Amino acid sequence: MTWVLVALIGLVAGVVSGLFGVGGAVVIVPALVLLLKLPQHTANGTSLASLLLPVGLLGAIEYYRRGQVNIPYAIIIAVGLFLGAFAGAHLAGGLSDTTLRKAFGAFLLVVAGKLLLS
Repeated sequence: MTWVLVALIGLVAGVVSGLFGVGGAVVIVPALVLLLKLPQHTANGTSLASLLLPVGLLGAIEYYRRGQVNIPYAIIIAVGLFLGAFAGAHLAGGLSDTTLRKAFGAFLLVVAGKLLLS
């Protein structure tokens, strides 16, 4: 049953990513923590590892095919992601699991609030 749940998490994350243009981690991390009871650090690392290749590849191709991708912006953002992911992972290593989980929850609340109020 666990493997089916893990596969469902991936499927839902993919649909949400393709639909809204967000990283699958918005779905993957909370699902791994809440449904599979993984520690926050492990959920973060698992999410990053799962997103290495498929992170929007097919979705990006479809958007590109329709002329809806700004390539220069995407490249600049990718460089920032590359450096930022390393810095963020290093920073997370110094936080307790509880602090990291609460920080992630607060981040999601702020983003949700901004989107709902805009």
